[in-house]
Amino acid sequence: MPLTDGTHAELTNFRPEMPAPQDFDAFWDQTLTEARALGGAVKTDRVTEQHLLRTVEVDDVRFPGWNGEPVAAWLLRPRDAEGPLPVVVTYIGYTGGRGLPTDHLFWSAAGYAQLVVDSRGQGHDTPDQDAGGGPQWAKGFMTRGIDSPENYYYRRLITDCVRAVDAVGELPGLDPERVIVAGGSQGGGLTIAVAGLTEVAAALPDVPFLCHFRRAAEVCGEGPYVELAEYLRWHSRHGVEPAFATLSYFDGVHFAQRATAPALFSVGLMDPICPPSTVYAAFNHYAGEDRTMTVWPFADHGGGHGSNSVAQLAWLRDRGLVPTT
Repeated sequence: MPLTDGTHAELTNFRPEMPAPQDFDAFWDQTLTEARALGGAVKTDRVTEQHLLRTVEVDDVRFPGWNGEPVAAWLLRPRDAEGPLPVVVTYIGYTGGRGLPTDHLFWSAAGYAQLVVDSRGQGHDTPDQDAGGGPQWAKGFMTRGIDSPENYYYRRLITDCVRAVDAVGELPGLDPERVIVAGGSQGGGLTIAVAGLTEVAAALPDVPFLCHFRRAAEVCGEGPYVELAEYLRWHSRHGVEPAFATLSYFDGVHFAQRATAPALFSVGLMDPICPPSTVYAAFNHYAGEDRTMTVWPFADHGGGHGSNSVAQLAWLRDRGLVPTT
């Protein structure tokens, strides 16, 4: 994949003017207030032995998300660790779910707790019970409920992700003052959204999706943004501007404009799925003064793979966000 989306020098200066909807903050304040008002207990079930693990403890978690509906998560912690531990709340890439605990051993190996959040309707364990109304493109989630911000799928998923941070305070052994949100691709976009909507200690968005929807729909030839372009192709007479009006309530650029936690982004300059210009649009609008971009010059959507995880550990160490030994 060549450098089809600009040189690194051009990308570092890419900061498009993108005003948020006037009622953006009111929309999200109301959404989260309503979700929190529904309450609901966080429930855990110790399942370590089922997964034959010896060095970590695993809990199967259910916490209240959108509309008070239970959202599944895994909580992994180093066995016999003395808390309270910093916790990495992890969000998952597009069409993926929380999977198995054995898919998520990196952070516990480094001494952190990790809460791995299922994605409603995408993962196996959290159904999207309220699928919204209106037309959509059948292939995926990008256009589900796109007729209005109230119906749009990502309103429900982002609410779940914020409520996962809320749930940390009800889980024993975790430090609610040291919550780190993290994820790649869709998980990266959700990371930016949560950092813009609630207080966290740090954010680690890796090759983030859900940023600068209009540009992504115009330049992407593969990946989930194609769903949006295909939908607009068939609804172009009436649906283009209304669709982008809905998407403006969920754009990572607008969440980034409200996020102040220290943040470590990553980008692949040959990424055909999340174009680097869309990543830089969010990064360059990020409100926090402590923001860093890890650049992988010849990487596609895989970014830095395992090397990026090493960079994240070092970055967190430099900010004192490490487990107490």
